[in-house]
Amino acid sequence: MSRVAAGMRWQDEAQGGGMMDELHPRRRVMGLHDIRFDGLSDLLLRASGSSVIDIGCNRGHVAYEFAVNGARLVHGCDIDAASIQAARIWFSELPHTMRQFEVVDLTKGVSCLTPFGPAGYDIVLLIGVYHKLKRVMKHEDLSQLVGDLGRRALTYFGWNGYVEDLVAMDKALKAAGLKRVHTSELALPGRPAAIWKRLKQ
Repeated sequence: MSRVAAGMRWQDEAQGGGMMDELHPRRRVMGLHDIRFDGLSDLLLRASGSSVIDIGCNRGHVAYEFAVNGARLVHGCDIDAASIQAARIWFSELPHTMRQFEVVDLTKGVSCLTPFGPAGYDIVLLIGVYHKLKRVMKHEDLSQLVGDLGRRALTYFGWNGYVEDLVAMDKALKAAGLKRVHTSELALPGRPAAIWKRLKQ
């Protein structure tokens, strides 16, 4: 029996599932956004007045949580154009939040973030993305990308992924001036969440 995600249209159900079905073979992400965010929700307590970028934002679910918790600026990017269009539509209901969502290919390196300009963000999120990039990028290129993203984090960097990738994340983010201050194993087995914080100069 398939697990149906909240918000599934009756038309999808009548056709035996759809893209809102978590186990659909073409579904882009596994698990609901609250599962992907498990262990990182402390960052929401620091959302008020902050600037946030969600790298690999899918349809903007996590970014939306930051917006409704008071973030003044929310940016997001993803390689899937349909997902970015969905995020733009969803955020159109939040006229007082500065927002920008762009289609980008992270395998091209940090230059893909040019549409957002050079500014940093109070909170940078890389949730459920690293392991996908690892399949298609050279280790040194991926480390450079993570380091570049880390340098954009003015205060916090939030991540979740596979436990075997924590060492590489620590190394790349330490070089960017960040220290891991929180690790949670509340989510799926072997899928920790972690938060890094910028070291004081």
